[in-house]
Amino acid sequence: MTELATSATSAAATIDVEALRTLLASGEEYALVDVRESGVTAHEGSILLAVSIPLSVLELKVGALIPRRDTPVITYDGGGGELAERSAARLRELGYTDVRALDGGLAAWAGAGHKVHSGGDHVIGQAFGEWIEEVYKTPHISVPELLERRGAGEDIVLLDSRPIGEFTHHSLPGGTSIPGAELVYRAAEVVLSPDTLVVVNCAGRTRSILGAQVLINAGLPNRVVSLEGGTQSWVLEGHELDHGKTSAAPLPSGAALDAAKAAGARFGERFGIAHIDRAKLDSFRNDGSRSLFVLDVRTVEEFEAGHLPGSLSAPSWDVAPWVFRHVGTHHSRVVLVDNDGVRATVAASWIAQIGWAEVYVLDDALDGVELESGEVPRPVLNLPTAGYTTITPGQLNTALSTDVLVLDVAASPEYRTGHIPGARFALRSRLAGAPAQIPGSGPIVVTSTDGVLARYAAAELTSLTDRPVQVLDGGTDAWRQAGFPVETDRTIWLHEPEDVVASGWRETDLEARKAGFRHYLSWELGLVAELDQDDTVPFATFA
Repeated sequence: MTELATSATSAAATIDVEALRTLLASGEEYALVDVRESGVTAHEGSILLAVSIPLSVLELKVGALIPRRDTPVITYDGGGGELAERSAARLRELGYTDVRALDGGLAAWAGAGHKVHSGGDHVIGQAFGEWIEEVYKTPHISVPELLERRGAGEDIVLLDSRPIGEFTHHSLPGGTSIPGAELVYRAAEVVLSPDTLVVVNCAGRTRSILGAQVLINAGLPNRVVSLEGGTQSWVLEGHELDHGKTSAAPLPSGAALDAAKAAGARFGERFGIAHIDRAKLDSFRNDGSRSLFVLDVRTVEEFEAGHLPGSLSAPSWDVAPWVFRHVGTHHSRVVLVDNDGVRATVAASWIAQIGWAEVYVLDDALDGVELESGEVPRPVLNLPTAGYTTITPGQLNTALSTDVLVLDVAASPEYRTGHIPGARFALRSRLAGAPAQIPGSGPIVVTSTDGVLARYAAAELTSLTDRPVQVLDGGTDAWRQAGFPVETDRTIWLHEPEDVVASGWRETDLEARKAGFRHYLSWELGLVAELDQDDTVPFATFA
């Protein structure tokens, strides 16, 4: 173990920059947690190997992302220390025994000459895509060239590497949704001739590149290219997107399934993917000294129809390159599960190249075992059930005519979609840090989408104010279900909506949207040069 563990139980335990840098290079398990809001992280910058878990939602995310309570955990903020120290203290309350705050935060990291990455809350994801293109020379095609070839009658198949929900929101005319490792699994059901030009797109660049390269790695006989800039470039070129389409490829069968299995075997050999049996998995489960993540990379629908007990749903398109959405502990053990090993092996190849964790594929994962069905919720830690009272939607509807103040601590995009009339958007971390800034003197009602996050905020507020504090039972979802109206044409910001990263897609003005797209695509193109300045990059190449 590193020196991190020696005094982590101290109420004011810290770690300095050089000790952190040593830990990052040690090969030991650790979790580096950026506790600022995502928008702040994107603007101010972050450490490449950090996982974003804002203090506002800490209890909702950390249990799944860092399951082993004695994992070395380092929290950091921009440099003031207040957020990092509050988060570290909260983690100790949740049972984490080896926690320190980074002394001086991000400012100290930068001051020591280490690279700071701006533009996203998890820059490593997009950077990985750009690195893949640089290393493998992934071919690409521009929107004008694609249209010219289409106009000439060339045989082209357009594969959208985003999941069907994103595809339905907006897509390119003629596209088909086949996300993540599903590309290797299902492509042969759509690409019927080896002479067809296969174009892979996403909303921008990352998943276009990864999707094209994974089909090339799979040995698809076709010419495969990524679409430069994806749907964003399509809009920038002045073309209209489709909305509401649901075109998707079926599961493979016959020769298509045989081709997918053969491709999976090639991935396993090329990227050195280790396979284990159930006995080995059981030994991993019994090893309390290592963190274990058992992730099912099939579609959510397949997972809910029947999955291995103890596994969590992590569709392949979410694992690559967004492994940090499911695995917060570096150098942990990750076991991937599917029905026949193809998608698990392909997803494992991405994790191996990212260099995030020790990855395995479970053979015959779903055979000979009683499967469970339905959704598996992520753990919610120490949900407070006392210290506040609740109010029903009907009671709140009556109270709105009084001096009650409604605070909505849901994610800002959900607040924008529709909120209780007059409700103010608030960040939970800011509420607890500065309760005197809350306007008014009457009762406070806290709500969130389902009421869970509201309970944490209300419990904290109760100890910080003399005003009555209540939670809307069931949250804004219950308000809607009771038939009460939501407000969509007015927003009241108690705190700026810094919980999300700026995106051109959120702009309603077309020119502002295009400006956002140009900025984003330019940022992505510069990421490889940014990686050259960082000596913590974990990416690995394979022959």
